[in-house]
Amino acid sequence: MERPDLAPYAARASQSRGRRHPEPFKDDRPPFERDRDRIIHCAAFRRLEYKTQVFVNHEGDYYRTRLTHSLEVAQIGRGIARRLRLNEDLVEALSLAHDLGHTPFGHTGEQVLNRLMTDFGGFEHNQQSLRVVEILEERYSGFTGLNLCWETREGIIKHSTDYDQAAVDAVADYDPELRPTLEAQIIDLADEIAYNNHDIDDGLKAGYIGLEELDTLSLWRETWHKVAGKFPGIDRQRHIHQTISHLIGVLIDDLVRATEDGLRHDGITTLEEVRRRPRRLVRLSDEIRLKNNELKIFLRNKLYRHYKVERMRVKAERILESLFDNYRRHPTLLPYEIQDKFPRHGMERSICDYVAGMTDRFAMDEYIRFHEPYERA
Repeated sequence: MERPDLAPYAARASQSRGRRHPEPFKDDRPPFERDRDRIIHCAAFRRLEYKTQVFVNHEGDYYRTRLTHSLEVAQIGRGIARRLRLNEDLVEALSLAHDLGHTPFGHTGEQVLNRLMTDFGGFEHNQQSLRVVEILEERYSGFTGLNLCWETREGIIKHSTDYDQAAVDAVADYDPELRPTLEAQIIDLADEIAYNNHDIDDGLKAGYIGLEELDTLSLWRETWHKVAGKFPGIDRQRHIHQTISHLIGVLIDDLVRATEDGLRHDGITTLEEVRRRPRRLVRLSDEIRLKNNELKIFLRNKLYRHYKVERMRVKAERILESLFDNYRRHPTLLPYEIQDKFPRHGMERSICDYVAGMTDRFAMDEYIRFHEPYERA
């Protein structure tokens, strides 16, 4: 059951616009909880375990993957929703679904496929996530996709960060002139809070960034010294983990306060008012936003553009370009079930769906099968 004390502007399952296909259900789970369960059990979600966050899967078992990142977003998002009295089930469903359309090799894969698909509609991972839940998953009798609630699908396609935002025409069926629910807006910042802080953890572990560099960032430095004062004599590794934990807490606390202040200031009392606001209402305070931007710029310059990350990016480009080109020139190399989709979706889009759904290691293994004559097919 949904919590009885939901805020008046929260999304309510009882007011959902429903599913595209009517279904007889075997139990009375709330609709957004059912959406979450369907996402967890779908094939695309399982494949996230072997898709790049920053480090490619074979580089080490310690580093985050798209799956662990999605779980961390869900934990952060659900905590925010609880404090704002919003719909936790919808937030969790959106957290777990927001990267379903991600390619192998992270944003590099997305950029490569978008370039290769220029003449065939392009590629954007939010649109691909929606395509996964509406078309590509084949689990239920009578329809394709997962048949999720309208609000869940809207939140997927309207996900917006520095690295991804769907084209306007892709949102056409989901009230493009309106803002999404507050639950969907939470995901944008929960995603950012998760990847910023956990990328620091992975970057330090890999040795690609150092504590001396992080000490130049005001948000990190303030939190580091706060932890040092709270736990005198703490060892280095625990100090790092506690700083990251405290930093996540600082960002969540600020987001909740800033969002509550904004809702009160704007006099928001209904979901309809949320949707008609000219800007998003879930936000950080100006002070913390500026400090967080400093952290994001640092990660972009020092971690995401580190020469070892760049080396893997170039390799990933070569792998994906080769796979796409080989499949396009020799479509009989594709599994029969992919070839069977050509009449419905077109050859290039079917190839794109297939490549986008690959894990890092499957893509690398497939590349080897194409280029090593002694490798078994």
